[in-house]
Amino acid sequence: MPKRTLQGVVVSDKQDKTVVVRVDRRFTHATMKKTIRRSKKYHAHDEKNEFSVGDTVWIEERRPISKLKCWEVIRGDKKQKVQ
Repeated sequence: MPKRTLQGVVVSDKQDKTVVVRVDRRFTHATMKKTIRRSKKYHAHDEKNEFSVGDTVWIEERRPISKLKCWEVIRGDKKQKVQ
């Protein structure tokens, strides 16, 4: 079975080697036929502490690392600095 891959935005990087990623999804309500947005947060392993708040990252399923972490950051795009 292939590993799931999700795309999201880093919302917290305060923990060591861990980032919290918010993944948004859109779907159509079955009865109302209206587009709804829902989001969920995942704790992901970031070995080098290279991603910070606002970065877009892709996370992949893996074996559990700790109580909350069973995802790992595989790649990401840095947020542009505003001067």
